[in-house]
Amino acid sequence: MQEYISRAEKVLQRIDELAAISEDPDGVTRTFGTPAFLRGRDLVQGWMEAAGLNTRTDSIGNVCGRLVSPRPGAKTFVIASHIDTVVNAGKYDGPLGVLLGLNLLEKLAQQKTELPFHVELIAFSDEEGVRFHTTYLGSKVVAGSFDQSLLQKADANGITLAQALQTMGADPAQLENDALPANEWLGYFEAHIEQGPVLWERHIPVALVTAIAGQQRVELTWRGMAGHAGTVPMDMRQDALCAAAEFVLAAEQFGQAHKENIVATVGKLQVSHAASNVIPGEVVCSLDLRSADATRLSSAYEALQQQAQEIAQRRNVELAWKLVQRTAPVTCDSGLNIQLEQAIAESGHELIKLVSGAGHDAVPVSAVAPATMLFIRCYKGISHNPLENVELPDVAAAIQVSERFLLSVKS
Repeated sequence: MQEYISRAEKVLQRIDELAAISEDPDGVTRTFGTPAFLRGRDLVQGWMEAAGLNTRTDSIGNVCGRLVSPRPGAKTFVIASHIDTVVNAGKYDGPLGVLLGLNLLEKLAQQKTELPFHVELIAFSDEEGVRFHTTYLGSKVVAGSFDQSLLQKADANGITLAQALQTMGADPAQLENDALPANEWLGYFEAHIEQGPVLWERHIPVALVTAIAGQQRVELTWRGMAGHAGTVPMDMRQDALCAAAEFVLAAEQFGQAHKENIVATVGKLQVSHAASNVIPGEVVCSLDLRSADATRLSSAYEALQQQAQEIAQRRNVELAWKLVQRTAPVTCDSGLNIQLEQAIAESGHELIKLVSGAGHDAVPVSAVAPATMLFIRCYKGISHNPLENVELPDVAAAIQVSERFLLSVKS
């Protein structure tokens, strides 16, 4: 086990080096296409090159490092995660999977191990979607499902995605050529912190991911009538904020009533022209619904939409309900999961099976290739937060399991 501890120390040292590159000197922020992102990407590419991988940067900014198989007609097994972050992030969400994968390929290259398939390590450029409010940009390009209309999406400064890519030195016209054809995929593996408390509470280092929850995100705009807080009688008001507040609690109550199968979250609330002495006339709020069951997800969406309409009608306000994102639930590949289960058992760990409530790059990839994921225990399940942390023995266990798994993959 000492060998894996030493390797884990190297992974964590690299994570610290990458985390030191940030848009924010007091935290970790590397959003897509920024100077900090580009410096971080170059650092990761340098590590790939030093490991002896054939490296390249594609037109969406993904960094790819390939360990080439001598076998004619070999397919490609992809190990990947992302290196972009949310604002004021932790160090490990994304980069841990990339740098753990690099450690695996570095060892194979050192030992001159020849596999019957190519292994491609990819550091995806944009999974979080912070800058352009689009998730999975990097993995969608590799999976061949990139929507060309996204090139015209603008960030908060009015810079389009196409312009950002050109600033990065990339050619948006080449995006279609950066897809890995479906017939060349052998499979996909992603290691990621759990972002939940199950492994932490049970003191177990790793878990098998069986599925990734589907998501439906909605923007709700409540329009009432702004008025003077001192002169409009309480029973004559069209208060948009009160309507939105009632819906916030209704969403929570719905989630509590169906907590075994679904989660419902209102994470954003924006009051237009807010003032302490003005009845709110317009409020925008979000709704995030997630479930691993497509039928229940659809039913929850319809039920909460109906509740929102009833609240609006009862309070005499207008409601605009806008679906802004929809992703279907993903079931991880049964064949790869069996092999990953065996690797966990052979490494001496209890088998825990979890559904991921968070989205991952495995979602778009699963449309073209068998995909599986390994969760790694993280401190109290905290993520998207500077307190995000992992422990050395857990990373060592993840390296051991991942290596056993990779060497068991059949071509």
